[in-house]
Order: sequence, then structure tokens, then C-alpha cells
Amino acid sequence: MKPIAVTAAVALAALISAGSARADCFDEAAGYQKVNPLILRAIAWQESHNRPTAVHKNANGSTDYGVMQINSVHLPVLAQYGISQGTLMEPCKNVYIAAWHLRQKMNKYGNTWAAVGAYHSETPSLRDEYARQIVAILRKWNLMPAK
Repeated sequence: MKPIAVTAAVALAALISAGSARADCFDEAAGYQKVNPLILRAIAWQESHNRPTAVHKNANGSTDYGVMQINSVHLPVLAQYGISQGTLMEPCKNVYIAAWHLRQKMNKYGNTWAAVGAYHSETPSLRDEYARQIVAILRKWNLMPAK
């Protein structure tokens, strides 16, 4: 390959990967928090279709940030760890924070679909619907058997 083509290929790869959470971020964050990386990836797809710049204003006045759509209600707790709203827009850090959030729900509900659903909401009907959406994504990706 010619030097200019190599340079262009490297630049393109850097540009593509710069705006999204690297695959290893999901694996590393999942390993650190002892959660399933496939669940994290499915949550990213459900929340933002893997868009690291996603921001969503909710009807209740809160805001969801980044690839994993971390809600602003968590900012007071996250601030104790030096995590700001701006940090939530950094894709890999956003995934680590999501893994932490999922771990909190797993600590409460166990290694269950209720914990996965509680990532989104602890209201039972919303929690259960969200868990079903994550299951559907995993089935679509052929990572879970069909019903």
C-alpha cells in the first residue's frame, strides 16, 4: 500500500473510532463492574443506537447524555467522583458509568432481567418493558434463543 493510502486509512480509522465508544470499552467496563458486556452493548443500542453525541431532554426536566443515555438525576452522586455533565459525553467514560449504574441495579435486584430493566426505570411496568426490549435486541443479534 502506498504511504498516502496508509495515512488516509489510518486517519479514516481514527476519525471513525474517535466519536464512538471503542469495543474494548464495553469489555473493560463490564469486566471492571462484573456485568455482561453483551447486555451493555444492547443497552447502548436501545438507548442511542450507539450515538455518543446523543442528548435527550425528558418530560420530567431531566436529560439523558451520551451513548448509554446516563440521566442527569445521577449527576449529584457522580459529582462526588469528579464526574461532570461533560464527562458523560466522553464515550468510553459513559460506558464505564453505565456499567457502574447497571452494577448498582444488579446489587439491588440480583443478576436478573429486573436489574437490566431497572437500568432504565424502577417503575415495574417500565422496568419490565425495557428488559423485554433488551431481550429482543439480543435475540435479533442471535445472542439469545428465540422464544
